[in-house]
Amino acid sequence: MPELPEVETIKRELEKAVLGKRIVEVCVHHPAVIRQPSVDKFKKGLTGAVIKNILRRAKVLILELSNGKSLVIHLKMTGQLVYPGVSKNSRVTFKFSDRTCMDFNDQRLFAELRLMDDWRELEFIKNLGPEPSQINAGQFKEMLGRKKTKIKPLIMDQSFIAGVGNLYAAEALFRAGIHPGRAANSLSDKEKELLFSQIKNTLEEAIEHKGSSVDQYVQLTGLPGGYAKYHKVYDRAGKPCLVCKTPIKRIALGGRGTYFCPKCQK
Repeated sequence: MPELPEVETIKRELEKAVLGKRIVEVCVHHPAVIRQPSVDKFKKGLTGAVIKNILRRAKVLILELSNGKSLVIHLKMTGQLVYPGVSKNSRVTFKFSDRTCMDFNDQRLFAELRLMDDWRELEFIKNLGPEPSQINAGQFKEMLGRKKTKIKPLIMDQSFIAGVGNLYAAEALFRAGIHPGRAANSLSDKEKELLFSQIKNTLEEAIEHKGSSVDQYVQLTGLPGGYAKYHKVYDRAGKPCLVCKTPIKRIALGGRGTYFCPKCQK
């Protein structure tokens, strides 16, 4: 699933590519991705509107329109936005007044498109915790408090802290030297501060390299992101740790596969 760095990359690219463009036609090739409202109302509400602002909240894109409505895009596992659009297999095509178009692709139909009067009323968004950039280390320590939850599932919990998913949780924990199965309340203040720093650093580095293409994620241009080659543990099970040469392990934790170094992470 695209996480904060991937969605932030797309958001920045959308600002350069489609901000200020008028939508003149919406072609819905597969209605399953339209979650709200009906397909006819979705198309009617978008046609003629100008894209006035582009926002990101956690892993969600919000395109604010000149008619007061917002196009809310949750890419989920396999959603993609590609501009200029050229695919015959797109699920939705947005056509603009300058004769360019943008494709919304989703191979597995997990993604969600909504046209809303107020995107802040989306239940998922209402339940989000703060993003790492919105808090400081002291606040992060307070949030951890006496929580007994294992640290990796906790920092993946979008209601606790928003935008961090499986990939970047694993990478940040490795960089902080913390085992993903540790209880949150077992971390020292120093470990909490280091983890918070590494969460922010990892996300910022991934944004600089335009995200990680490990599944279906691509940039708006259709090109892959460049951060996967900098991964320390994610998807490296059995390969030697880049620090100590111990084989990286993969375990199931909180219903998800996670990667870690059994020597470097305590």
